[in-house]
Amino acid sequence: MKPCNSKDLRYEIKFVATELEHDRLLQWINIHPACFLNHYQDRQVNNIYFDSHNYSSYSANIFGLSSRAKVRYRWYGLSIHPTHGALEIKHKRNSYSWKNIYKVDKINLTPNLIWPEFKKKLNQRLAPASKMWLEFNPLVVLINRYKRKYFICASDEIRVTLDSDIQVYSQEKNSSPNYSHKENIPRTCVLEFKFPRKLRKEAADIMSNIPIRVSRHSKYINGLLSINR
Repeated sequence: MKPCNSKDLRYEIKFVATELEHDRLLQWINIHPACFLNHYQDRQVNNIYFDSHNYSSYSANIFGLSSRAKVRYRWYGLSIHPTHGALEIKHKRNSYSWKNIYKVDKINLTPNLIWPEFKKKLNQRLAPASKMWLEFNPLVVLINRYKRKYFICASDEIRVTLDSDIQVYSQEKNSSPNYSHKENIPRTCVLEFKFPRKLRKEAADIMSNIPIRVSRHSKYINGLLSINR
């Protein structure tokens, strides 16, 4: 696991509710005394998740290993044929998280592009330090897509995202991107707080009256469980 500068470490606290609670959570954000502001425009988030042939990333999460990582290719926008994105390595160590992001340009995920060819093109555009992640995680497991709203506290260091309309598409038995068969998953929304270690108390105060319970949650794990039900 790549070492991380301590300033990049952050807490990530998630709350999961049914999509019926989406507007209630949005109202809670909008009227909170912390004065949350819109951080970015709403965006569609798209991820391709990779894993090893023995699903080591999945297993590490299920068994709660203190040090683990997930590998995904992410892009933003409504298009299912991205021309640029980024390979992201999402690290978790005990209670802390951080990401390594490797931007990728001039790559087109078209319907007739088979996965081995996509991985080859992706590998050609990656920096040497990031190539090993694809080497050890060659299996294309799933694509997920969701809508995300972004907020930031007036202090400028406590961020909140609200995800909804989560969709999952299995890729395990497909030679090219599958968007035609969507998995049947529970309709949920995910509220997530992200903040540095130094603001743990302030964040706890902000979250103290949230109307739902904190929950351990991974979109990758939930997506894979829905595929294998």
